[in-house]
Amino acid sequence: MTMDNQTQEKLKAIKRSFFLRMDGTASRSMREKGLDYKINWGVSIPDLRQMASQYGKDYALAIALWKEDIRECKILATMIMPPEEMLPEIVELWMEQTPSQEIAEMAAFNLYQHLDYAPVMAFQWIASDNEMEQICGYNLLSRLFMKGQEPNERGIQEFLDQALTALQSPSVSIRHAAMNSVQRFASLGDDYAQISESALKTLNLGIF
Repeated sequence: MTMDNQTQEKLKAIKRSFFLRMDGTASRSMREKGLDYKINWGVSIPDLRQMASQYGKDYALAIALWKEDIRECKILATMIMPPEEMLPEIVELWMEQTPSQEIAEMAAFNLYQHLDYAPVMAFQWIASDNEMEQICGYNLLSRLFMKGQEPNERGIQEFLDQALTALQSPSVSIRHAAMNSVQRFASLGDDYAQISESALKTLNLGIF
């Protein structure tokens, strides 16, 4: 059996297993909240993590899973893609094909925060006019700040400039993601908290 056939068999087995773990109530609730996937089995994130642990990191399988227009396949792809093997052009392609806020958040948490070039992608996305890219970018920065990564002086100014603009966005999702990232930025230390407070005061906002 060739590697391609092995990947195809794994993909078939995974898709069959979704049926056994399906949750119609969860799927229906997601649709009512606007998460409208072509196929959504309502499988829980803990169940998907358990499945990911069974397969381990697998580049070919992650690529195959992402191509499926199925909620669970895309989330699982972010869990099993080896970060060290993911090239920037693949990240850009996945970002273009991200169908929902849930997938954007899962990708940032499960995969993008572990990329060596994560800060570059994050700053690129928060400067975008695309809602999904901004949401993913701010979620990614939140994860990086939580890991203690500090931007340089130029990065601080760029981040706060973009965040203040995002906090005035008509999109609730963008505003929420931006505020979370500012709060994570402020948690880096007293100096960062003071900078954040000063910036937010221009919009009559506070950190918490």
